Amino acid sequence: MPIEQETRLVEGETVEQAPQSRHITSPSLKGNPDELRDLEAGLDKLQSDAHRKARIDWTRIILPIAALLVLILAWQFYVSLGFKRRDQVPGPLDVLSQFGALWAEGKAQEAVWTSLQRGVIGFLISVAVATPVGLLLAQVQPLRRAFGPLISGLQVLPSVAWVPAAIIWFGLSDGTVYFVVLMGAIPSIINGLISGVDQIPPQYRSVGKVLGASRLQMALQIVLPAALPGYLGGLKQGWAFSWRSLMAAEIIAVGGTIGFGLGSLLDQGRTLSDMATVMSAILAILFVGILIELVVFAPIERRLLLRRGLLAGSTR
Repeated sequence: MPIEQETRLVEGETVEQAPQSRHITSPSLKGNPDELRDLEAGLDKLQSDAHRKARIDWTRIILPIAALLVLILAWQFYVSLGFKRRDQVPGPLDVLSQFGALWAEGKAQEAVWTSLQRGVIGFLISVAVATPVGLLLAQVQPLRRAFGPLISGLQVLPSVAWVPAAIIWFGLSDGTVYFVVLMGAIPSIINGLISGVDQIPPQYRSVGKVLGASRLQMALQIVLPAALPGYLGGLKQGWAFSWRSLMAAEIIAVGGTIGFGLGSLLDQGRTLSDMATVMSAILAILFVGILIELVVFAPIERRLLLRRGLLAGSTR
């Protein structure tokens, strides 16, 4: 009987004390369990939500504007020195005046809309094609060894090299432009996705196998989400390549049913020796590229880094 009573007493103490011991995360921490629980919650909140405060970072607005003003002033200063004729090196006001004239004629809106539409459609098609291909190459070793060098070679091949072949195959039509855009963007997106998959810790796949995930579930629910940083880098590079490829195609392939884009406007300025028009087209191309980066990719990248706890210490 004494042994049974002692056993019951020990068991009773163990059951009563177990819930309290679960709240103590360190031997040096003592106190009320509710206080310890609040402390843990507060530390977790400080760690995860330190950068989520609704606060406007004015440096993201002021610094780019200041850099732009410095460049414009340097441009105007060089023009005022008179090393080149104004028809060869127009000033900022001359370019702004010419762009205003193109806007009044409707050419600027037509060129921007045509190129932007082609670029976005071509990029979306590239993503739809490159994503499954990239996942397949990253998951199947023989396919990667067979086609990996070819994909890397296509990535470094200048997209402008495809323009003559595209004109022969598709003529002066939108098919030529889209083909060049696809050949410029798809290899970059595939290599970006493969690079992201290579950085995934092997434990992720092991956990997926233990949980009974199929190959499709492994690719879509484990591999692709874990490879998002590298995949996003590939998407950014793919957009850059598609935009550059588009401009190259529009400059070379002019006429037919190909339409009037920013590259066509740039080539028109060259034909007329109108440097103000050339500079207007160049600045419009640059502005669209910067706008896509700031409005689309930068918020997505910042959100991704924030959710993964990688934003602290970053210069973004």
